[in-house]
Amino acid sequence: MGDQGGDGGAASFDSLVGLLDYPMFVVTTMADGHRSGCLVGFTSQTSINPPRFLVGLSRRNHTFAVAQDAEYLAVHLLPREELALAELFGEKTGDTEDKFAECAWHSGPQGMPILDAAPAWFVGHVIDRFDLGDHVGHLIEPVAGNAPDELGDLITFSDVRDLEPGHNA
Repeated sequence: MGDQGGDGGAASFDSLVGLLDYPMFVVTTMADGHRSGCLVGFTSQTSINPPRFLVGLSRRNHTFAVAQDAEYLAVHLLPREELALAELFGEKTGDTEDKFAECAWHSGPQGMPILDAAPAWFVGHVIDRFDLGDHVGHLIEPVAGNAPDELGDLITFSDVRDLEPGHNA
C-alpha cells in the first residue's frame, strides 16, 4: 500500500511524477532589449476557448527575471534530434552567457526570439501571472505560431533528466 499522508505524501508524489515523461519546451522572451530563454517542463494547455497556455518559470532563472517585464513569451517544441539545443537552454544561464549567440534564431511575431530549429512554436501574450511556489505561472494567449502537419519524436523529460541546470529550480 502507498503512503497515506504526512511526509510520505510528498515522497509518493515525487515518485509518481518521476514516472511521467512530459514534453519539454524552450521558452524565449525579450524585454527592455534583453533576450532570454530556458528549458521548461512545467507547462499545460488550460483552455480551449479561449485558447490559453500556462508556462511555469523558476524564480531563480534568468528568463524569469526578463519575463517579468515581458508582454509576450515564445514557446517552442523541439524534435529529439535537437537535443543539443535543449541542453544549451537547459544547462547554460543567461546570467553569464548569450545562448542566442550559440544557435540559429530570428526575430518573430512581437519581436520574440524564435529558434530556427523548432518546427512547432507559438507566441503568446501574457495575460496573468500566478504564484505557484518556487515557480511563477505565466498564463498566455496565443497570438501567432507555426505547427507542421507532423512533429515526430519530441524531446521529453527522460531525454534531459541528467542535465546540470544553469540554476536549480
